[in-house]
Amino acid sequence: MGEKTGTHPGAAGRAVTADRPSSVRNVVLVGHSGSGKTTLVEALALATGAVNRAGRVEDGGCLSDYDEIEHRQQRSVQLSLVPVEWGGIKINLLDTPGYADFVGELRAGLRAADAALFVVSAADGVDGATRLVWDECAAVGMPRALVITHLEAARADFEEMTETCRAAFGGDDPDAVLPLYLPLRGAPGPDGHAPVTGLIGLLSQRVFDYAGGERSDSEPTADQLPLIEEARNRLIEGIIAESEDETLMDRYLGGAEIDVKTLIEDLEKAVARGTFHPVLAAAPATDGARHGLGTVELLELITGGFPTPLERENPTVTTPQGAPRPPLACDPEGPLAAEVVKTSSDPYVGRLSLVRVFSGTLRPDETVHVSGHGLEDRGHEDHDVDERVGALSAPFGKQQRTLPQAIAGDLACVAKLSRAETGDTLSAKDDPLLMEPWVMPDPLLPVAIQAHSKPDEDKLSQGLARLVAEDPTMRLEQNQDTHQVVLWCLGEAHKDVALERLRSRYGVQVDTVPHKVSLRETFAEKAGGRGRHVKQSGGHGQYAICEIEVEPLPGGSGIEFVDKVVGGAVPRQFIPSVEKGVRAQAARGVAAGYPLVDVRVTLLDGKAHSVDSSDAAFQTAGALALREAAAESRIDLLEPVVEVRVLVADEHVGAVMSDLSGRRGRVMGTEQSPGGLTLIKAEIPEIEIGRYAIDLRSLSHGTGRFSRSYARHEPMPRQLADRLREQAAQNGG
Repeated sequence: MGEKTGTHPGAAGRAVTADRPSSVRNVVLVGHSGSGKTTLVEALALATGAVNRAGRVEDGGCLSDYDEIEHRQQRSVQLSLVPVEWGGIKINLLDTPGYADFVGELRAGLRAADAALFVVSAADGVDGATRLVWDECAAVGMPRALVITHLEAARADFEEMTETCRAAFGGDDPDAVLPLYLPLRGAPGPDGHAPVTGLIGLLSQRVFDYAGGERSDSEPTADQLPLIEEARNRLIEGIIAESEDETLMDRYLGGAEIDVKTLIEDLEKAVARGTFHPVLAAAPATDGARHGLGTVELLELITGGFPTPLERENPTVTTPQGAPRPPLACDPEGPLAAEVVKTSSDPYVGRLSLVRVFSGTLRPDETVHVSGHGLEDRGHEDHDVDERVGALSAPFGKQQRTLPQAIAGDLACVAKLSRAETGDTLSAKDDPLLMEPWVMPDPLLPVAIQAHSKPDEDKLSQGLARLVAEDPTMRLEQNQDTHQVVLWCLGEAHKDVALERLRSRYGVQVDTVPHKVSLRETFAEKAGGRGRHVKQSGGHGQYAICEIEVEPLPGGSGIEFVDKVVGGAVPRQFIPSVEKGVRAQAARGVAAGYPLVDVRVTLLDGKAHSVDSSDAAFQTAGALALREAAAESRIDLLEPVVEVRVLVADEHVGAVMSDLSGRRGRVMGTEQSPGGLTLIKAEIPEIEIGRYAIDLRSLSHGTGRFSRSYARHEPMPRQLADRLREQAAQNGG
């Protein structure tokens, strides 16, 4: 693992295939935006021969030609797969966005992978969001390694950054996070900065020189060995501490020399178990070079130390009806069970589904069962349908290379699955299965949109459906109270990408409008009203008079209608008409155009005409009576109040609580959570937290999380209510 020499030809110009699960490694790259993940993927592709020195694939196109939105924004916004080959092993590299708004793509990458490479920039350090992802991986025992990039930056210090990683990721055992190599620096340049030109292997005590553009190895000089002695001893002790051979530590402490081969074997086992996390350094190849610094070492770590799909436990499966099924093994001959981890649209191929096969073998042109997937609240209907699989392919930039099949443990793109969405399960049509879905983050930023023009309006519904099908972290809401179309997103960048995709992919131009919350109206005091609808215009006229009393009720009571008419003043057949008119007017509102709730309307008296009274007349009279009562009473505007649960690091608690108070929030309590976190429970008016998903990220340096749930409606402060009434009057409401 990284201590070996020799060449490993890659797979230029052809699709990389796997014939058995043991020859597959699925690796997800994790790190903050700008840490160098995509650059590292390209360097690994170059080192394996998958691309040439210009970074282009043999059959045309550039490896980094992913999405025009990514080029425009200069950052990754979606999960991308780059398959390469090293020493007969197929490596599926899953490059994830580093920006918090695209955490859904990151979670999909974690689901599809069996190990994670955490990419840390020596120039920027470790951010809080990356720590959170590390903890997620630790919770499920995913093997992890660290790669330090940007060593060419001024004042970049590998040893200092390694100590930072040990403190951030080591937890109770910092000796489980240790470097396998130390960088060698060349002669200082005119600016005084000494570039990293090679690595010293701590176990093999060999020098791996990249200065000439191709990796070469040699014996260390006499003055280089003392530089690695302390780090080498610490690494050996760290490996032995994780060894399954309990006698190894006693032998080492007794002064025995432990064979390097034994140490490497124990190291590889500890990495695969997820109990030891090696630190490496990497840099892209210089002009004209094939090997970037540390790329060979990293590829040998992946192939030698990271687990095969056979070593990872498959997700739980049931029948689509929820009946339990035995655990699935990673067996190409087993029952088919695959999962759609990403859905995208290609202008030439149509819908493409990136699929991880967990069991069985997926073949083109066969019919599979699609089951999914418990996200009805986000606009994704549950479905159980049979679909015919189109062509299987491996992506490479914008190229799609045909695959004959995809076996258990491998990933592939599937064409023409018109109903399958992200998170869905593919299984045999005569043995349908459903996989336990991974946790999706809740979209908490509301974006109200409307079609830009009439042609856009005609295409809007279909465009939104396709957009939401691609992205399960987005929720589509057709709000019945405000009559707005609302896209719930994870943040501002997520919103921008969604609207750009609507425009560029689906030809739908939309405008954003202010998001409205579902306000209500209610009577603050008892009031009476008289509705008189009397008209005579030849022939049958209209005659209906009713008198009502309105009184407020406790929150959540809705509208009660009580009949207290005596003596037949209002004929029995017209009493339901009065109620219908009252309820219709209540739905339209009586002050600012918001629905009226939590009142009891009592019909006390009225008058009718034997000829001119009718159902319609008494409906109109009931509505007029309610409006007159409202004119004689004080009407409160009720705003929705939500309960929020905010989880933040202890050092941000004060800022977050102060911010909540400034939003008219009421803090209901706090609880200590593991890992130096605090859970804050508060109630806050919904109108105050429209952009809280963005603001909390700023307050907590990207580490805060929150959830929200509706609590109740309660009266809005008079000053705010008056302002909204004025706005409603100006808008003709």
